[in-house]
Amino acid sequence: MRNDPTNRPNGSPLDRPDQPSPPRDRDRPDESPPRDRDRPDAPSRSGPADRPTPPDHPAPPDHSAPSDGSSASDGSDRKTRVTVLVALGANLLIAAAKAVGGLLAGSPALLSEAAHSVADSLNEVFLLAALRRSRRPADSRHPFGYGKERFFWSLLAAVGIFVMGGCFSFFQGIEALRNGAEESLGGYRAGLVVLGVAFLAEAASLWRALHQAHRQGGTDGMRDPALRTVVAEDGTAVLGVVLAMAGMALHMVTGQVVWEAAASLAIGALLMYVAYRLGREARDQLIGRAADEEQRGRIRALLEAQPEIDSVEALLTMELGLDSTLVAARIDLVPGLDSEEVEDVAVRIKSSVAHTFPDADQIFLDVTDARTARAAARGARAAESPAATGERGGA
Repeated sequence: MRNDPTNRPNGSPLDRPDQPSPPRDRDRPDESPPRDRDRPDAPSRSGPADRPTPPDHPAPPDHSAPSDGSSASDGSDRKTRVTVLVALGANLLIAAAKAVGGLLAGSPALLSEAAHSVADSLNEVFLLAALRRSRRPADSRHPFGYGKERFFWSLLAAVGIFVMGGCFSFFQGIEALRNGAEESLGGYRAGLVVLGVAFLAEAASLWRALHQAHRQGGTDGMRDPALRTVVAEDGTAVLGVVLAMAGMALHMVTGQVVWEAAASLAIGALLMYVAYRLGREARDQLIGRAADEEQRGRIRALLEAQPEIDSVEALLTMELGLDSTLVAARIDLVPGLDSEEVEDVAVRIKSSVAHTFPDADQIFLDVTDARTARAAARGARAAESPAATGERGGA
């Protein structure tokens, strides 16, 4: 580039999210002298003539009032909160019933299910905290907001499922194999009734969670870690109840405690697997996962379609929350732009990206000279080569 816009003072709008620039003296038409490019006889600047000029871009969005996306997110959070509260109430009642039935029947499978319901209840408390704390506004200590709190509390919920549910179920199964279990026909019948009621309650909670996920876009709705955790917990609970009922019934018919112990071990393995999957997803989001490949491709295509951009050297994205994404692009502009034009171009490009991708609420543009950057990269690689460092290859 002939005019390298990288040589600009700190605080250039290219290094900040899209914000309106303060009024300048040179913006006043009655005081600013005419520039060369304003004269009819001024020569045209060089640029990519084969690129079509994009349509008029909308003005930067007004952040002083809540947008439709914000209202939709708040409404989605309210529905998710109701879903979590329904699951919490069901799990508290079911946990108490399972614990009483398990103690009366001396059933390790039923006690494993009671531990499972207690773990689920604690996890719902974590999810309620995630919904409340993740919506706090950004401040000086957390300039990108608190969106990742949602991922943190979901990770704690996964740990709770693993420890309180999975480990306790394994313990009950091993203890039943080692020491057996006291048989009480009346207690087992009461336990089966408790499990039947638990199955209906868990199925109703699962149906509500799946219904909400479907209304929020199916797979896209499952992006919410709170809703995803409720669906996983309720689905696991329904399957766990079926395993516990099968183990208790086979124990009653055959008199062999191994069936019920196997049911406890299967419930423990199921809970650990679900906890691992939820924990891995929360970990990826917590440490900074990029936007999905399709969205990255659309953002890159939008940038490359701008007539002032010669090339997009790098595009980095990161999810900051459920509906917040950071976009950072290193771009090379066409030759012939002065500093004021670079500023206007940056504001317009940021506005276009924010309008097309509402989740992209943090946008940064870094203007660079592609040839200089590539030469510097080649020089750095050459400096690290064995010939430059004096190292020898081979055995």
